[in-house]
Amino acid sequence: MPRAEVGTPKYLANKMKAKGLQRLRWYCQVCSKQCRDENGFKCHAQSESHLRQMLVVGESAGKHIADFSSQFQHDFVQLLSRRFGTKRVKANSVYQEFIQDRTHLHMNATRWVTLTEFVKHLGRTGVARVDETEKGWFIAWIDNSPKALAKQEASMKKERMNVSDEQRERTLIEEQIERAAAEAVASGSKPEQSPPAEELGLKRDEATEKLVLSLTPKVPALASTSSGPSSGIKLNAFKPAANPLKHNPLKRPNVFKQAPASSSSASASTNAEKPNGKKREAPMTAAERLVFEEQERKRRRMERDSTV
Repeated sequence: MPRAEVGTPKYLANKMKAKGLQRLRWYCQVCSKQCRDENGFKCHAQSESHLRQMLVVGESAGKHIADFSSQFQHDFVQLLSRRFGTKRVKANSVYQEFIQDRTHLHMNATRWVTLTEFVKHLGRTGVARVDETEKGWFIAWIDNSPKALAKQEASMKKERMNVSDEQRERTLIEEQIERAAAEAVASGSKPEQSPPAEELGLKRDEATEKLVLSLTPKVPALASTSSGPSSGIKLNAFKPAANPLKHNPLKRPNVFKQAPASSSSASASTNAEKPNGKKREAPMTAAERLVFEEQERKRRRMERDSTV
């Protein structure tokens, strides 16, 4: 049956039916023809054009299969490099994008039966890095182009230039040490051994006495010497006699509040001084003198009343 002419309703109907991807098993790579069902593929295999093409391919089948395989690999790697670059991607995702083109070279015409075998072949030849996980096979394209190699060399050169001066000096010193050791071995003399590095850190001397820390308070010696055996008052060494913070040196004492205590002390001091005939060491203040005179007047008045 002849093919429908271009532009006829039969031609448009066939194009609409053939829209989208069809079954791979019904595709003839030799004739580049996609059949819609098994019956159509059977009729195509018995056609004169297909048999003539198969006779041509049969004369050098290995050459044609190798050409199809190299073309398939070229197209696949080209899509992988342009679409994904050097990123790690799932192999099945790349293949699904590859077969979206209806005119692509089918895998059944190549030497690889499955996608797994093709991915392993890419890993063996060094075209891509291949690894298998639980989710499937993953591939990453290896860019071996001269431009990429030149860029990699430039980046490595920049890294070498960015090495600090300290690292350079260290490497130079190590090289000089190795060179000196090699020269010493060649001359027959023993290379000088560097002294062992001292260990840094704290070290305890075993010969020193042990330190003992006591948390109990120590009673001062003055408290024990000042309190005699005859005194019944016990002094507390930890309790100060007066709070020095409460003492104000700028505050003047109240004269009238201290009058009774000073009068009694003055009378006691006069009574003690009279029989001994000693004078008062410190002069009396004006307030003490007034209090003393008032007491003398009271005493003389009492003596007069007693004589009467």
